[in-house]
Amino acid sequence: MSAPATEARTAHAAGVRRLLESYWALPPDAQVRLAKRTSNLFRSRSVTAAPGLDTSGLTGVIRVDPEGRTADVAGMCTYEDLVAATLPHGLAPLVVPQLKTITLGGAVTGLGIESTSFRSGLPHESVLEMDILTGAGEVITASPSEHADLYRAFPNSYGTLGYAVRLRIELETVQPFVTLRQVRFHTIADLMAAMDRIVATRRLDDVPVDYLDGVVFSADESYLCVGTQSSAPGPVSDYTGRHIYYRSIRHDDAGKADRLTIHDYLWRWDTDWFWCSAAFGAQHPFVRRVWPRRYLSSATYSRLMRLERRFDIGDRLEKLHRRPARERVIQDVEVPIARCAEFVEWFLGNVPITPIWLCPLRLRDHHAWSLYPLHPAETYVNVGFWSTVPVGATEGETNRLIERKVRELDGHKSLYSDAFYSREDFDSLYGGADYRAAKRRYDPDGRLLDLYQKAVQRR
Repeated sequence: MSAPATEARTAHAAGVRRLLESYWALPPDAQVRLAKRTSNLFRSRSVTAAPGLDTSGLTGVIRVDPEGRTADVAGMCTYEDLVAATLPHGLAPLVVPQLKTITLGGAVTGLGIESTSFRSGLPHESVLEMDILTGAGEVITASPSEHADLYRAFPNSYGTLGYAVRLRIELETVQPFVTLRQVRFHTIADLMAAMDRIVATRRLDDVPVDYLDGVVFSADESYLCVGTQSSAPGPVSDYTGRHIYYRSIRHDDAGKADRLTIHDYLWRWDTDWFWCSAAFGAQHPFVRRVWPRRYLSSATYSRLMRLERRFDIGDRLEKLHRRPARERVIQDVEVPIARCAEFVEWFLGNVPITPIWLCPLRLRDHHAWSLYPLHPAETYVNVGFWSTVPVGATEGETNRLIERKVRELDGHKSLYSDAFYSREDFDSLYGGADYRAAKRRYDPDGRLLDLYQKAVQRR
């Protein structure tokens, strides 16, 4: 083993020891939480005086195995750092979520998705094994053959069954460039039909498709963004500065070509947090020129958003202009592709938010995952929409309306943001019986929060 690999393993082992020491230093009745500076959750949480667990030594890549095409990664390692370690070997994780600050552990215990999900499923499906700190204060290894109940219940548990401290994941080979075709559609139904064909054949016009997502600007303007890996050198676009990626998609013709390095393709959405940077003025031409490039990132915007929420700046400004307060509608939902045109058309007619993101998904595994039970043989489309609307007569009125529609269409909603389900509905949607069985076994004293408490009651 090389000296850097040995050092990485030693550093990780020391990080695990510090994590355990901080766990056992907590009062016996204290709720266990992580101490971390960043988060990609978008729901409010109750304030606690209890110290969080020390994760400072669990942020690195432990080892990349180019021959075996695997990587051992600490649970709090960001995808930005993970990709930086794998790309020099011509490798990447099978699914790389869109934002650089998402951690591998977060994408597995929560949910992640990206434009490879139509062929590679969700991030947790490429996990070969993981070491998990349970609520009982033990670090155990979970895999398809060892503690398999925890391995399958862990995705979508959001830290309520434990925290991943090490994950071994599969990697795939990648080429240095991605060629893009932005294909325009004038109806949502036509876009969905084309998406369904590409997912089934993995080709468009007899050209292999490696990456697939889409954007809806209106009922008569939507696009599929179709990517193919390439090793051919040549000019590439740059959307990390003055040019804005999502605006480059739009055109009047049947199709438009583009080209990016694999690095810039993987992070094409991060510079503008998709299109949400507009809320901070970052897309104004003058602001764009003077805003330092290193701060054009989702990490910057999320920090600004936390400040806005802390001081209630948005609602104060609305009140100053004699307008109603705003309800945050920041959600990702999965809808079966056969019903997705119906959902998108309903959404456009009932929720004043555009653009919206589309990303097809098909599980790799033939078995459902307990806490997010998508049908293994079915194609879903992730629909992402992130903005605000005027508040309604009741708390979360628009979010509740969306929840009902998604359930009516046999879909599911990610739990990283506000949820309003009853306990009974929540259990039926998110594997209540399997969750409780895993909870009893791996957190018998209830040191970790309950999933319903965390996701719905915002504890």
